[in-house]
Amino acid sequence: MPTRHDIRNVAIVAHVDHGKTTIVDAMLKQAGAFAAHQQLDDRMMDSNDLEREKGITILAKNTAVKYHPKDGGAPITINIIDTPGHADFGGEVERGLSMVDAVVLLVDASEGPLPQTRFVLRKALQQRKPVILCINKTDRPDSRIDEVVNETYDLFLDLDADEDQIEFPIVYACGRDGIASLTKPENGTVPADSENLEPFFSAILEHVPAPVYDEEASLQAHVTNLDADNFLGRIALLRVEQGELRKGQTVAWIKRDGSISNVRITELMMTEALTRKPAEVAGPGDICAVAGIPDIMIGETLADPENPIALPLITVDQPAISMTIGTNTSPLVGRGGTGKGADAKSAVKQRKVTARQVKDRLDRELIGNVSLRVLDTERPDAWEVQGRGELALAILVEQMRREGFELTIGKPQVVTKEVDGKTHEPVERLTVDVPEEHMGAVTQLMGVRKGRMDNMSNHGSGWVRMEFVVPSRGLIGFRTEFLTNTRGTGIAHSIHEGHEPWFGTLTTRNNGSLVADRAGAVTAFAMTNLQERGVLFTDPGTEVYEGMIVGENSRSDDMDVNITKEKKLTNMRSASADSFEAIVPPRKLSLEQSLEFCRDDECVEVTPEAVRIRKVVLDQNQRGRTASRAKNG
Repeated sequence: MPTRHDIRNVAIVAHVDHGKTTIVDAMLKQAGAFAAHQQLDDRMMDSNDLEREKGITILAKNTAVKYHPKDGGAPITINIIDTPGHADFGGEVERGLSMVDAVVLLVDASEGPLPQTRFVLRKALQQRKPVILCINKTDRPDSRIDEVVNETYDLFLDLDADEDQIEFPIVYACGRDGIASLTKPENGTVPADSENLEPFFSAILEHVPAPVYDEEASLQAHVTNLDADNFLGRIALLRVEQGELRKGQTVAWIKRDGSISNVRITELMMTEALTRKPAEVAGPGDICAVAGIPDIMIGETLADPENPIALPLITVDQPAISMTIGTNTSPLVGRGGTGKGADAKSAVKQRKVTARQVKDRLDRELIGNVSLRVLDTERPDAWEVQGRGELALAILVEQMRREGFELTIGKPQVVTKEVDGKTHEPVERLTVDVPEEHMGAVTQLMGVRKGRMDNMSNHGSGWVRMEFVVPSRGLIGFRTEFLTNTRGTGIAHSIHEGHEPWFGTLTTRNNGSLVADRAGAVTAFAMTNLQERGVLFTDPGTEVYEGMIVGENSRSDDMDVNITKEKKLTNMRSASADSFEAIVPPRKLSLEQSLEFCRDDECVEVTPEAVRIRKVVLDQNQRGRTASRAKNG
């Protein structure tokens, strides 16, 4: 079959923070993608604000480098897909793999293969993609290259790779310095026999198959991603499988439901480095972007109008976690931070608080996020949103909050399914790296959460690696407690492992809540009296309302407190006299920590300025009646 030797399509997959985006940066720089005077940022592919803040890749993105072979041959276009490492964003990984012919598996020279390494590798092997192994960060002082290579071989065998897939080439690299070699360096050193990524480029050209096509076949192009442009509207990113796609051409658009309609390609663009440039034609194997089809969706096909043949739809794993997202129903809805001042009033006008606005935004998210589902609930102003994991849903809420939405978020729940008449729940494989002295604390923590230890290894460096199989709901609220118990030193990563029969009841949070019993502003006097009751979450001067949670109780039950109490003035003393006690600084909870903290009768209020935890039922008398009825049966 004819082959296009001028192009290679490859995805870079790895666990979180093993250096994917950094090595792509180095490839772009060394391939001459930028002018000498250009100011370049680190992690150029992480263009989203949230990605830069959190230091992780959330969206799969593509770039292209023009590589000029050293033997003076024609330049070769290498299309690179930078995929997320978090299993929560698995839909992005699956989409990215559908665009490429091989993968580069990046593994940290010290940490070795971790749960998300297993996840992304399993997806690649299922799609029969060849693999190039890249051992990155060889310059780490604690690197152990030989053991990591052996662990990777074990992982391939564990995932039932065939003989061709196990015979993979190995590249050793230090992505930060932009150096790679085919010769194994000493542990803790940068490869000495190379000064650049030339061996890495050569390995890609040699081991990534060039796209093959059928000269007689009619047009087939697969939509793998969506983007938007202020001038062009919706842009579809696609890979041309067969035939040619031209600007101005009329093509058959085969939708997800099987219906076909003819559309015209108004704009065709190809990626060069980080920008898209207009093009006239895209051939087999090319990754391009087209405009002119306003309602096109991921997984659909563009084909020849005379002979329309659909490509298979992209399928992703089932969601494991759900939470309710609805409009803000608190007494402070629409008031901004304090509601005072001209700036605050103009900001409040931009606020999005209606059910219609929230529903429209969730529907827009479904267009580009194949692993998300939105279901109706009994209430017209709330929807059940299902996704891969807590992080993916928290990222969605954070994006909406920055866009001016005010929301009420319910406690994350697991998505169960019936198997042979029994309820099964999702389970995770959790890998934990901790110093030896914290081993007992972690084992105890996992015992409470019904975790089952599968494996334990000691690398002899004072650190222990343990693997647990644990129900997904046992990991809701786990990370904060885990970091506290390991003094912030522990590293934990988990991955979806399937479904098992319901594990029974779990009690993950032992402490109750301190609940405000009236509206008003928090006073330092009240905080001083209440701080011995537990840990407070609010600063003096913060506005609170009845039913809002202002702290964590030191006991297991909830306590209604008056945090707005003022010191009474007398004719002898002023309000500020005798206040020598220092206020303990309150604990500030992020959005993820607030979701972890929630119990079943609590929810999180999210506004652009604040994240507050509150009771679902705000009235304390009503809550008391409900509790006494439950107690008396």
